[in-house]
Amino acid sequence: MTRPCLTFENAQVLMPDGVATGALSMSDGWITEALQPRRIDLSGYLILPGIVDLHGDGFERHVAPRRGLVGDLGPGLRGLEAELAANGITTAVLAQYWSWEGGMRAPDFAKRLADALRVHPARADLIYQLRLELGCMRETDEVLAFIDQHTIPFVVFNDHLPHEALASGKRPPSLQGQALKSGRSPEEHRVLMQSMHEALPEIRAKLPAFCAELARRGIRMGSHDDMTAEERAAWREMGALIAEFPMARPPAEAGDPVILGAPNVVRGGSHKKKSVSALELVQDGLCDALCSDYYYPAPFTAARKLVSLGWSLPEAWALVSANPATMIGLTDRGRLAPGARADLLVTDPDLSQVYATIAGGQVTWLAGDLAARMIA
Repeated sequence: MTRPCLTFENAQVLMPDGVATGALSMSDGWITEALQPRRIDLSGYLILPGIVDLHGDGFERHVAPRRGLVGDLGPGLRGLEAELAANGITTAVLAQYWSWEGGMRAPDFAKRLADALRVHPARADLIYQLRLELGCMRETDEVLAFIDQHTIPFVVFNDHLPHEALASGKRPPSLQGQALKSGRSPEEHRVLMQSMHEALPEIRAKLPAFCAELARRGIRMGSHDDMTAEERAAWREMGALIAEFPMARPPAEAGDPVILGAPNVVRGGSHKKKSVSALELVQDGLCDALCSDYYYPAPFTAARKLVSLGWSLPEAWALVSANPATMIGLTDRGRLAPGARADLLVTDPDLSQVYATIAGGQVTWLAGDLAARMIA
């Protein structure tokens, strides 16, 4: 594992107190105050802290590109790391379902991914987030055993059951496709969903004790797609302090840490009907972190868009680096200062593309003229 000791000179550097032209040194995976003997001239380039992506499921395309095409996950994880690096992501939270929906959202696949990550020689920091469907919580012992076995640090609660259709006796949307993905007949899948819908009061009664167990283990918790301030308050009371992708303004205004999807900012609105625009929330100061969601280029692109809208570079970049790192307690990254991890990316002042990414002191991406400077 090569962790070069070097000094970048003459670059613009986003330091904790703003952008300055100067030198940035790293040694053995850490940013150092002492200048290193090997010097590389980065005149004309901009060095930024590496992107900390708090929620991404774009890895699904790498490890299971088509139904049935899921073998050894190792090659897919290597492909994933290449995509992360090309987009300046040095810490990636992989949002993996534990769901009744089947396929790669099923508990069996969640276990396979955790096993693969345990032996994968990752260069970027890959962090496992368990997206726990409420419908799968009638028996919590298996979930807790899995969390303990793999030291899962982050759990987010989801509820994708079509409760309105199930309560009215209507055919749930997308039933045929979901059943095919899960390996069940449409009728079997409908019966399963109906049973989980009817068990929801029992499940909700278990939630406080379950969340208390997670808190006792030091696990960070959040909720996904909150619709109301009351819903957000209920999760906060149980220790799920992070609001992922609030669907409306009231839960975003509740005062809890808010994660929004960077693709929503790039598009200028959500692809979900009746969902609040992330760009509006960001501009109103109701967002703490932007994440890739389903598209890894989005954090870098969203930060560039905010700068084009008049944000300062430090303000925009904080949403994809320093803020998300702080939100989940990663105090050693998100900033370029002595003693921090050597997590950084090199771009140009216009943020047109990522020319180099360094994660934990390892070069994970190198392109363009910068590659010639680095290897000269």
